[in-house]
Amino acid sequence: MKGLVIKNTGSWYTVLTDDGQTVDCKIKGNFRLKGIRSTNPVAVGDRVTISPAGIQSVSRVQGSFSTKAAKPSANAASQRSKVQSPTDVQRVAGGSEVAFITGIEDRKNYIIRKSSNLSKQSHIIAANVDQAFLIVTVNYPETSTTFIDRFLASAEAYSVPVVLVFNKLDLLNDDDRHIQQMLITLYENIGYTCVEVSAQTGEGIDRLFELLQGKITLLSGNSGVGKSTLINRLVPGVNLRTAEISDAHKTGMHTTTFSEMIRLAPKGEEVQSASRVQGLNAASQRSKRQSPSDVQASAEDHQPPILGGSGWLIDTPGIKGFGTFDMEPEELTSYFREIFHFSKGCRFNNCTHTHEPGCAVQKALEDHYIAQSRYQSYLSMMEDKEDGKYRAAY
Repeated sequence: MKGLVIKNTGSWYTVLTDDGQTVDCKIKGNFRLKGIRSTNPVAVGDRVTISPAGIQSVSRVQGSFSTKAAKPSANAASQRSKVQSPTDVQRVAGGSEVAFITGIEDRKNYIIRKSSNLSKQSHIIAANVDQAFLIVTVNYPETSTTFIDRFLASAEAYSVPVVLVFNKLDLLNDDDRHIQQMLITLYENIGYTCVEVSAQTGEGIDRLFELLQGKITLLSGNSGVGKSTLINRLVPGVNLRTAEISDAHKTGMHTTTFSEMIRLAPKGEEVQSASRVQGLNAASQRSKRQSPSDVQASAEDHQPPILGGSGWLIDTPGIKGFGTFDMEPEELTSYFREIFHFSKGCRFNNCTHTHEPGCAVQKALEDHYIAQSRYQSYLSMMEDKEDGKYRAAY
């Protein structure tokens, strides 16, 4: 059975099958043994194959899952301590509503960053997205240009278009607005779409709604930038929990603790999060299903029939730092659009744009065609490979 991963709590995955059912799933331990160096080998947005569990219990053994029926042993008491709660075991043993994820289809793209606590592993934020909205705030809290540039470079590396959404317009004073306009001018000149909004008052929301239509959109950003408030504004009825930022440190507090896809309804209609799609009318779903050939073509495009409609949002936990993963220094130039443009005029093909004579990038920097903040972000990412460690909050 094929389906789409619409929720990841860290231990359970919710899969929306191509016939409109939602199924709670676990992953087989061997996913961790196939060279997938990731803290989450399965991500929200993945197209997967699932099969019924058909087991009596699930126990954790050295980070993988045992699918064999529990057997009495000398260390039974120890094993019982590792087994999940009776509710979870009964839920797994129930049969049709629980399954194992047994395969992952090839991804068309994904957003990835270095894991904050396991420097040699990555964390996949989301897969198979049409675009990403990076939520930015110039104050309350401040989003640094280094964070923005690292996200943009990673998105360029994995072919994900990005829209910069400048939130909390209602809180800005004149100085803040001036800084925001400078940032917008900087990134629009590079070629990125920028939108100013206030999730609190609704200003600019109509523009976002237009950009979201018919697409799967990842929402990401620092903790406290108002992502949950923005989703509540875009999707009436979803009622995500929100929190105030810390007055002492001007930093955000996590309110989203897991990743989840949320269906974007036509304007003015209420919808619920993807994990509650199961309640949709079955007859209505049957009438919308495509022919077998259409379903096959749609799956190949990573767009199964169930994804029809106004679009989907992928809500993710806020992140404080963005460590780049699996990027070689010689590749970085192509992930900074304006640096790549001027690099074509460098004297040496392998120019690192740091010290070489005849460097066109250095000349463009001196002539203010490349922003100093962007160049500093480029240098910081060049240093990542040398540091060999996760670069924390910026």
